[in-house]
Amino acid sequence: MKKLFALGIVFLFVSCFETQRNCSDFKTGTFKSEVTINGILYKSTFTRTKNIQVEYYEGKTDSSHVRWINDCEVIFKTIHPKNMAEQKDIDLKILSTTDSSYTYEYSYVGENKKQKGIAYKVD
Repeated sequence: MKKLFALGIVFLFVSCFETQRNCSDFKTGTFKSEVTINGILYKSTFTRTKNIQVEYYEGKTDSSHVRWINDCEVIFKTIHPKNMAEQKDIDLKILSTTDSSYTYEYSYVGENKKQKGIAYKVD
């Protein structure tokens, strides 16, 4: 009986710390993104509509088709790939949200190596 009571108390505390995921709030808009890869911080700005995302990074512009799998997962397909890497689709999953940002992980479709980043809603 004591074990059951202790398990119930643990469950109560764990359920209070559920990660917030209001992903639909971030399907469209203008965002600033930060990703750290090998100790280097990369920043970009992007605008996402229902079907297209346009990203601006170091004076370059990339456009991708947007296909939402569910409210928290999206696939990006580069519209005009310039090399083999850009021909690969990118899978992005929103892990958690706040009122003005979301934490995400992304990878090329079919690959296990994932990177994490954070995006801040500008508008």
